Amino acid sequence: MSKKSEKDFSRGLPARREEIIVLPLDGETLLLQGERSLLLVAKAASRFVLCIETPDDEYCQAVDADDLVAISMPEGGPIEQAEMMLELVRRYHIPLVVLPKDHPGSKRLSMVVSVGPQIHLSCSIQRGTHPEQHLLCSSEEFSGVSLTGIPGGVVIKNLPSSVELVRLDAKKSAENKQQ
Repeated sequence: MSKKSEKDFSRGLPARREEIIVLPLDGETLLLQGERSLLLVAKAASRFVLCIETPDDEYCQAVDADDLVAISMPEGGPIEQAEMMLELVRRYHIPLVVLPKDHPGSKRLSMVVSVGPQIHLSCSIQRGTHPEQHLLCSSEEFSGVSLTGIPGGVVIKNLPSSVELVRLDAKKSAENKQQ
């Protein structure tokens, strides 16, 4: 992992599990890249209502501009796929679908989503089966990480030192996709 000054968040930022990291976040996306998995985090950027569809009911939750949208890919995968899901939720407000416990399809979910002011990652839950938006399924290497949206930034707790933080510029990502 490369070590750079704390002013340069574009590549690896060393972190210890006991540290609390406060990062500015304004329009860009934060990639937390583990050895085998990844997490994409961005601000919701606007106030909207998010619908959560469960087998028995529909819940609608208010989302504030400083809330976080997190996409977890427990086995890793293309970052572009996670970016598309992020935009579907953040910009187009697609509803989230929650599967019933022990649904066979949960094994095939390559990514899961959580939206809220605070998000806790856990490897001990089944993918896609939790309507509670404060809890997100993750790989073991991200388990225990906590994210909190604050005005103009994000607070990250319990981040393993093996995880690399990369700031993705929203404008550059959009330009690269158009080429």
